[in-house]
This record gives sequence, C-alpha cells and structure tokens, in this order.
Amino acid sequence: MKYRKTALSATLGLGFALGLGAMPASAATPDDGGSAKAGSSVTTGYTGESNKANEAFFNAVVKDALKKQAAKPGIQLVTVNYDASGAPSFASEIANSTAVWNSSVSNVQLAEGGGASFDYREGNDPRGSYASTDGHGRGYIFLDYAQSQQYDSDRITSHETGHVLGLPDHYEGPCSELMSGGGPGPSCTNDRPDANESARVNQLWANGVANVAFDQAAFAK
Repeated sequence: MKYRKTALSATLGLGFALGLGAMPASAATPDDGGSAKAGSSVTTGYTGESNKANEAFFNAVVKDALKKQAAKPGIQLVTVNYDASGAPSFASEIANSTAVWNSSVSNVQLAEGGGASFDYREGNDPRGSYASTDGHGRGYIFLDYAQSQQYDSDRITSHETGHVLGLPDHYEGPCSELMSGGGPGPSCTNDRPDANESARVNQLWANGVANVAFDQAAFAK
C-alpha cells in the first residue's frame, strides 16, 4: 500500500491558502447534513459522507454543464473543467483520477482548465475527505491529509471525483466497487470504477446532459 505524503509540512496544514477565494482549508464548511460532530477525531468523509452534500455538489456541476450545452446546442460530449491549484500536494492523485475516469466513461470527460465547474482543496479536517458545495452554487472536493495516510490516496481522489459525475456512496460494496469508498477498509487500493459504475455515469451523461436524471432515491440513504 502506498502513501507518499508522509512528511507534509505543518505549515501546509495550518496556513495553506486555497485557490478560488483563498479560503483556508481549515475553514471549509461543507453542507454535510450534520454528519460532523464537534470535537470528534473520527473521520466521516471517505468512510461516511453526507449524500445530501453529494447531491448538492452534483447538481451544481450539472447546472454549470447545462450552461455550456445551451451555448453549444446539440453537444454530445460534456467536458467538466476543474481547478486543482488548491490541492498541490495531491497533484499526481488528481491527474490519476482524471485519467482513470476519462478512460472509463465516454459521455463526459474531465479536464483541468478555465471556467472550472469545481475545484480541489486540501487540508486537515476531522471529517476526512468529502465532496460538497460552498453554499454559493460551486462544488469542491476536499482531500484530507490524515486520511490519505490511512487509506490509499489515489482511491480517495477517484472516489470523491465519482461524486462529480453523479455517483452516490455505497459503502457496503466490495473493494472492486469504487464508490464503496472506505467501506472495505484501508487495505483496498482499487482506484477504478467497476463496469456498473461506468455504465451509470455514461447513462447519466448520455447526449450531453439532456438525459441527466438525478437519482434522488440513491442519494437519500
């Protein structure tokens, strides 16, 4: 099992300024549906996220994609842009996640660049890693330092990015299922979606975003 970030500077954890608004990582407050407990040292992100927050995140990404589709009627392939400048310590994991998803689905692609629909952020948070919104219609993925030491950081990043594309958590699933997240335990290092997960994303994004039908029931667990 690989964990390459074993000597991160304490300065990063305490004072690193994020991109897109220069908001300190420690100040990020997701709409977590009340999953965070004050004073708790137990991470609840990668191992117990709020599906309400994931739903809001996906809706924000789709809203932005709809704007792009309106500008180019008939678009068949949507490119969802992101900004990774707020998570430099996870640059290789983000690049890996992008490559994994772009090779696994065909109706939507991820790309780093301008006009970002969401951004990546990093820092320390007792809730662990999660996907959420900033309360202003923008989505972001928060990657937690401590959790990346306990669980495979490539799997964490690919898992959280799966929420961008519309997949809910399914912690009871096996390691081969990416959206099972931390459910299978720290020994699981699979960072790729299985065939069913890839098919679901392609279904959601068929014909651009014209056929996106958000699965409310799946995220209501």
